[in-house]
Amino acid sequence: MEDTKKQALLEGIEAIKQDIKHSTSELQTKKQAKAAQAELEPLLNKLKDLKAKLVASEKEFKDAYPDAAGQGLSKKEAKKAASKAAKKKGTEGAAEPVKEQQSFDNFGVRPLIRSEERTHKVYTNVGNLSAAKDGETVFVRARLYTVRGTGNKLAFVVLRQRTATVQAVLEKNETVSVEMIKFTKGIHRESLVDVEGVVTKAGTEIASCTQKDVELRVTSLFVVSQTLLQELPLLLEDASRPAPILKAQKAQIRKIQAEASAVEAELEQAKKEGKDVTELQAKLEDLSRQKSEAQKFVKVGQKTRLDNRILDLRTSANNAIFRIQSGVCQLFREFLLGQSFTEIHTPKMISAASEGGAGVFKLGYFDGFAYLAQSPQLYKQMAICADFERVFEIGPVFRAENSNTHRHLTEFVGLDLEMAFHEHYHEVLDVLDALFTFLFDGLKNRYAVELEAVRAQYPFEDLKYTSPSPRIEFKEAIALLREDGVEIGDYDDLSTPQEKHLGKLVKKKYGVDFYILDKFPSAIRPFYTMPDPKNPNYSNSYDLFIRTEEICSGAQRIHDAALLEEKAKEKGVSIPTIQAYIDAFKYGAPPHAGGGVGLERVVMLYLGLSNIRKSSLFPRDPTRLTP
Repeated sequence: MEDTKKQALLEGIEAIKQDIKHSTSELQTKKQAKAAQAELEPLLNKLKDLKAKLVASEKEFKDAYPDAAGQGLSKKEAKKAASKAAKKKGTEGAAEPVKEQQSFDNFGVRPLIRSEERTHKVYTNVGNLSAAKDGETVFVRARLYTVRGTGNKLAFVVLRQRTATVQAVLEKNETVSVEMIKFTKGIHRESLVDVEGVVTKAGTEIASCTQKDVELRVTSLFVVSQTLLQELPLLLEDASRPAPILKAQKAQIRKIQAEASAVEAELEQAKKEGKDVTELQAKLEDLSRQKSEAQKFVKVGQKTRLDNRILDLRTSANNAIFRIQSGVCQLFREFLLGQSFTEIHTPKMISAASEGGAGVFKLGYFDGFAYLAQSPQLYKQMAICADFERVFEIGPVFRAENSNTHRHLTEFVGLDLEMAFHEHYHEVLDVLDALFTFLFDGLKNRYAVELEAVRAQYPFEDLKYTSPSPRIEFKEAIALLREDGVEIGDYDDLSTPQEKHLGKLVKKKYGVDFYILDKFPSAIRPFYTMPDPKNPNYSNSYDLFIRTEEICSGAQRIHDAALLEEKAKEKGVSIPTIQAYIDAFKYGAPPHAGGGVGLERVVMLYLGLSNIRKSSLFPRDPTRLTP
């Protein structure tokens, strides 16, 4: 009995040492990744607690076995204790990575797939596993998300494929050996595995997985591609943690910090007055302990996410965001093709700034220079002049603007359209309005699973919209703002705060998150915008807004060459740089209008995301060109 107690104490000490080693390694990794102090603090506190725990455990051992104190453990004893401690740690029990030679009949490492043969094995998507398949044997290929278990007779693995997760169980029996369970525990997280198993109805709901009513009883498991790093730059559990949990933790820590600051001030005052500070010191220590306990979760910062974007994109929410982004493009294309539009592809290297502005990227072009297009604007119009009548494009747009905001990128995907009309530019505005209604309906009806996957991490309210959408003239918008106490001139452009303020007023008045603002002042629109025939201080131009922010800008374009040249000169645009564009209108041009939509901004605002970098696959901004 005494030997058992002694061995248990030794195993406990070894387990703490392993924890310290693991946490130290994780801390070093985060430091190398230049993680923010807020990300390091929980680990630093954890290490502090572990070291205190180690000191206490070693003291307990010394007090219980004074004769053994100072002798330490033999290599054999240390190895045995460490092995037993590791088994108790479950997933951390297999510290060594699996090796290629570790391959048996039903588990191991597959040889590198070189397309040598094709067995036509049918794989089932994790998302398609359900109680309807109860009793079926299936093959799945997925990421090893987590693995846990005690001893060598049972292990629980969570497999992840895109946005779907399922629990897989390895239990010692005639098929699953102790060696197979040990092997599985040694596989690094995020490794790609092939699993064969029997779909089994779960006795109770599996809350931690998307497939809640079933689990896989594993019969074979092979590593297809192993993660080479045992310590990842970020943990998927941390990167996937719901925003409200982190927000609540931050609020709790701030509250404790505020209390601690008040106590510290009280403590300093008491010292000056020569009062007993024992109670205050005890209270401060208690608050320090509370803060340490409150820091349960690591928040993965934006820089860490973007520096390790491949891992970050594996989260269910991110997978879903980009399926939704793909859906926006599909719906945009589907609707416009159904309205007799032609998809075009315009040059992205041009001879001059496409909108006459300074915010362009200049690059060498043989013996001269070229510029990256700010938009396909001029070429869309030239296509209309070529009798295409209705055109659209999905393509990259470049803006050399040093805007480090939550909604600006230096490269983004533009969803552009241009359309000839017969009498009034509102014919085009009607099409734009119907396009967005189609898009919103399509996302809601076709991407319900993805929307819920995003909502699980980044909660948002469903977008409120009507058909047709509210249309407000700029003059009416100014009046609404003034009525609510905002000082703004008749022809002033709206600042971002004023846009947000207006959006809230529109929501209050019309009950919608999507609306159209029409008739902008001429002074704040590009040179090619048609003036309002009744009041030249205004123009036939419009913006579309989602959740208080602009997502589309458009207008009727000037289709008369002489008027176009006149307006270009008024705006200070060099005529020789746009001569080819002006010449296109000398052969007779139909009246036309259009607009440009930012794909990433639409996705960000539809999903209520806080930053456009969340809806850009590999974002480009003034500070980032990699990865």
